[in-house]
Amino acid sequence: LLSATVSLLGGLVFGYELGIISGALLQLQIDFHLSCLKQEVLVSALLTGALFASLVGGILIDRHGRRRAILVSNLVLLVGSLILTLVRSFIGLVIGRMTVGFAISVLSMACCIYVSEMVAAHQRGLLVSLYEAGITVGILLSYALNYIFADVDEGWRYMFGLAIAPTAMQFLSILFLPVNPVKLSSWDSDCQKSLIQLQNTEDRAAVKREPYKEKHYSFLDLFRTRDNMRRRTLVGLGLVLFQQFTGQPNVLGYASKIFHSVGFQSNSSAILASVGLGAIKVVATLVAMAFADKAGRRVLLMAGCVVMAISVTTIGLTSRVVPLAMARDCKAAADPNASHSLPQHPMMPISSHSAVSPSPPALGAVKSQAGPGFAAMRSSTQSREVVPNYSLSHKRGLVGQAKEEPVGSTGPPFRGAPWAEHMVLNWITLLSMMAFVSAFSVGFGPMTWLVLSEIYPAGIRGRAFAFCNSFNWAANLLISLSFLDLIDAIGFSWMFLLYGLMGVMAVIFIYLFVPETKGQSLEEIDQQFSRKRYV
Repeated sequence: LLSATVSLLGGLVFGYELGIISGALLQLQIDFHLSCLKQEVLVSALLTGALFASLVGGILIDRHGRRRAILVSNLVLLVGSLILTLVRSFIGLVIGRMTVGFAISVLSMACCIYVSEMVAAHQRGLLVSLYEAGITVGILLSYALNYIFADVDEGWRYMFGLAIAPTAMQFLSILFLPVNPVKLSSWDSDCQKSLIQLQNTEDRAAVKREPYKEKHYSFLDLFRTRDNMRRRTLVGLGLVLFQQFTGQPNVLGYASKIFHSVGFQSNSSAILASVGLGAIKVVATLVAMAFADKAGRRVLLMAGCVVMAISVTTIGLTSRVVPLAMARDCKAAADPNASHSLPQHPMMPISSHSAVSPSPPALGAVKSQAGPGFAAMRSSTQSREVVPNYSLSHKRGLVGQAKEEPVGSTGPPFRGAPWAEHMVLNWITLLSMMAFVSAFSVGFGPMTWLVLSEIYPAGIRGRAFAFCNSFNWAANLLISLSFLDLIDAIGFSWMFLLYGLMGVMAVIFIYLFVPETKGQSLEEIDQQFSRKRYV
């Protein structure tokens, strides 16, 4: 129960911190008179901290242990949350967000590894996937709190400060859990205590016979043939890169436009649509948890990739019939003379009627409204995922033009748009996007981090996980930064067809290289990799 609590709370904090900036930023840009550049810096501060953590966090996790890494990251997260709650300057905000980014990145890695090592083989898929479920719940929670505090004076302080509660709960929970077998010399004794459950007496005898001095690894061993480490690295990097290159950071940013096209045009209906999409993510992640230890990792990964490929291909084909306009940057639809006007989300339709779209981007959109290209997460995350709350613009009059025309208007704001006449195609596109969200939450979302926490030997697991995680953050940033440039170069529909092709390639990669690890102890998985020789 405590392992499940640690996993769930770790994901909850991660998702909450990613989602909360979207609502907070709408207030911060008024209180601190933030320009577009400053908003981009603030949003990217979390990513910068997370990237730094993914480079050094692995050493912390391997040298000082998973449990201690979680405790330290909890303390750092508490400090970051306090800074954000009490801060009076823009520099303080950036420092606070970088501190939080560092903490949640280390926390995400340490949580997955710690829980995978704490539980028996037949429960590992369920409890590690619980972390991903926590992320989706955290994002929904952040969305709800964005809405609650939207019209509260300095409500952003409450938004940032409430992260202290789940962080403190996780800190207290893990104090009652034992230290994991992170030091190689203690591995044998921990195996005897059944912390690591081996399947049969042969394995136990083999563990006792093997001298553990052979199990020390250097970072460069990740790229050598010893114990097939090079293939393990290929599997890890392939999964995190395909997770991003199948378009997850950008496909969901397109959600708000789909909601407009099928009639979700008022604030309330758009909010319900976004919450509904978030609920779909939560349900799909629960399905993944239920089947991770039954169907297996490979099956869920391949099934998820197939559905994702079909979904984005469908969106690409329908968008050839239903052309879409794109906002190029955060000032695309705002008054250039207003230094703190609401920035246009890069995926929003350009409107001549209003400076801001009445529909918020859906749950799961990785980019914040602070400008194109600044990704806010793994996603987790880790999926990582931002839920802007545009109702604030109506409540506080953020945009000059919004004062002339109510933002919450229920009339269609984009009359005459060519895609308004293609309702059947629009609904097909909407269903495709829902299928994409579900497929990602069943496959790549939870399974990538589950497999990464299983395939590496204990002596280098932290550094290997962190190495792959750094590529995940970097790929997320690259995909988000290049998206609008690629649309300019090849067009929107071809971009999504390209994502579909990447999905097909991901299926082939998983079939050829990713082994099935369900029901096996971590030691058995290690032996399976070490014995086999692959091209």
